Amino acid sequence: MEIILKEDMPRLGHKNDMVKVKDGYARNYLIPKGYAIAATPSARKMHEENMRQRAHKEEKIRNEAQELAKKLEGLSLTIGAKTSSTGKIFGSVNTIQIAEALAEKGFEIDRKNISIKGDVVKEVGKYKATLHLHREVTVEIDFEVISE
Repeated sequence: MEIILKEDMPRLGHKNDMVKVKDGYARNYLIPKGYAIAATPSARKMHEENMRQRAHKEEKIRNEAQELAKKLEGLSLTIGAKTSSTGKIFGSVNTIQIAEALAEKGFEIDRKNISIKGDVVKEVGKYKATLHLHREVTVEIDFEVISE
């Protein structure tokens, strides 16, 4: 079944994308929750018209994301964590701590738009995180976890 997404959905697509999903997933989850609408011929025409009108706004947003990406390139963060004597972290470092460290530097980025390579950070060391600023703009930053 083809649907038009009304919101960004991780691992599925971005807002206003037309994607194919299994019928049950669309009918039982995406459409009732308001995350998508069925891609009927009339909905497709409305979608195409809306996309034509939003093209200029979308370009402006993409340019802003590219400028932010240029500012973020080469940025490295230091995140402190409580550790044991062997260097293991009590708990783990996740996207919330990275978003807070970016906010301290003056960059407001939602934690949902941050992904950590390797998913789990449980030891002191250097790691990489990917920031998804726009559907076409991503930037990779380095961060180091140190013992407090």
